[in-house]
Amino acid sequence: MNTPTLDTLSTIHTDGSRKFVHPADVKGRFTAWRRTAGALLLLIYIALPWIPVRGYPAVFLDVQERRFHFMGLTLATQDLWVGFFLITGLAFSLFYVTALLGRVWCGWTCPYTVFMEHVYRRVERLIEGDATARRRLEDAPWTAEKVMKRGLKHGLFLLISAVIAHVFLSYFVSIPKLYEMMKGPPTQHLLAFGVVAFLTGALYFAFSWFREQFCIILCPYGRLQSALTDDHSVVIGYDQARGEPRGKVGSTPGACIDCRRCVQVCPTGIDIRNGLQLECIGCAACVDACDDIMTKLKRPTGLVRYDSYVGLKGGKTRFIRPRMIFYSFMLLAGLAAFGFAATRISPLRASAVRMIGAPFYVADGVVRNQFLVRVINKRNEPVSYRLELVGEAPAELKATGLDQVLTVGPMGEEQKTLVLSLPETLFQKSFRLKVKVTDAARGDSMTTRVMEFLGPDPRLRSDAPLDPKAFLQ
Repeated sequence: MNTPTLDTLSTIHTDGSRKFVHPADVKGRFTAWRRTAGALLLLIYIALPWIPVRGYPAVFLDVQERRFHFMGLTLATQDLWVGFFLITGLAFSLFYVTALLGRVWCGWTCPYTVFMEHVYRRVERLIEGDATARRRLEDAPWTAEKVMKRGLKHGLFLLISAVIAHVFLSYFVSIPKLYEMMKGPPTQHLLAFGVVAFLTGALYFAFSWFREQFCIILCPYGRLQSALTDDHSVVIGYDQARGEPRGKVGSTPGACIDCRRCVQVCPTGIDIRNGLQLECIGCAACVDACDDIMTKLKRPTGLVRYDSYVGLKGGKTRFIRPRMIFYSFMLLAGLAAFGFAATRISPLRASAVRMIGAPFYVADGVVRNQFLVRVINKRNEPVSYRLELVGEAPAELKATGLDQVLTVGPMGEEQKTLVLSLPETLFQKSFRLKVKVTDAARGDSMTTRVMEFLGPDPRLRSDAPLDPKAFLQ
C-alpha cells in the first residue's frame, strides 16, 4: 500500500490513476456520537415535509404559489429580502464554527458526508464486507459472485438516490402533491419528473463513483479553512512530541507503533500524522482508531485528538482571541438584524400603483386618476379587509372602488381598481394620498406607498384669468 504524503493527493496513485478509498470500520465514542447525529439529521430531512405547522409543512418552498413556509413563518415573494439575513447568517455561522472548531461541519453535519457515511457506505459494508473484503473484491476478476454483489449494491444505490430525490422534491411540491404525481404518468408533470431523474442520476454518480473527490476537488469549503482557522482553532492533529520516533512496540520510545490504523479508517485516505491537510474533514475516525490501539497497549489515549496547533505543541489553547471576539460581535449583530427583519413581516401586504396609460383624464369637467390596489393575504384563512383613503385631500374628492369590503382567500391576493375624481375647477395643485387596508376582524392594518393625484395646470384652464407668465414657463 502506498503511504500518503503531502506531495500528492491521497486518492491518486503515483502513475496518476484514481485510487478508490475503502475505509475500515471503526468503533469509539466519537463514532457513536457521529452516527447518532447522522441518524438524527436523516430523520429531520425525511420528517420536515410531513410535520404540519399552521396548516403547512414545517419547511415548504411553494414555488408555484410563490409562498415560502419556515416553521410557521410564511414569506411571500415581497418578503424574500428577509432571506438575505437568513442565508448570510448561516454562512457566517459556518465561518464562526470553523474558526473555533475547524471542519467539524464537514465531518459531522454536512449533508454529503451524512449520506455518504451513514447511508451509502453502510449499505456497501453490508453487501461487500469489511475494507479488506472490498479491496479484494475490487481486484478480483468478474465472477458470478462479484456481478451479483456489485449489481445488488448499485441497484440499492439507485433506489436510495431516487428516494432522496423524491424527498427533496417534496420540499417544493408537498407530500400529497408528490404522491399524486407519482400515481400519474410522467407526461403530466415532465418538469418534476425531469428534476427527480436528474437528481437521482447526480446522487448515484456522486455516491457510487465520485465519492470523496467531491470534498477534495469541488467543495470550496476545504480550501477556505486555511483562511478561517489559526493556530488556536481546534482541529484533529497528531501529537508528534509524544508519538515520534514511531516504530514497533518496545523498539522506540515513541508512542506511535506505526500500525497505520489511522490511515485505514480515514474516509479520504490521508495520514493525519503528516499534519492537517485539505482532505481532512474532521470526522474523528482516526481519533477513535488510535485510542482503540492505545487502550489495547495500555497506553494513554489522545495521541491523535481534537486539539489546536498550539495545544499539540504543549501550549494552552486560547478560545477568546481577537478573531473570535470580532466574529462573535458580527454573529450577534446578524442575529439581531434577522430578528428585527422577521418582526417586520406582516400577515398583510398592500400596494397601489398608477394604471398604465395617461397619468390623468379630464372629461365633462372632472379630473380622474386611476390606480390599481393590490392586497395580499398571508394567512391560512380568508380575511375581509376594509379600504380607506388617508392623507390631505379636498372634501369633494370622490373614490370609486372603496365602498365595499374586500375578501381575500387563504394565502391569496386580490386586485381592485380605484378611481379618484375631482371637479376640474377645484383642482389647484397635485396632492398625495395613501390607501389604508385594515383587517376588519383583527385590526391589523397597512398603508400603501404614496399616490399622487395629478391634473392639468390650473393656470391654463379657460375659466382662469389670463397670465402671460404661464405661457413663458
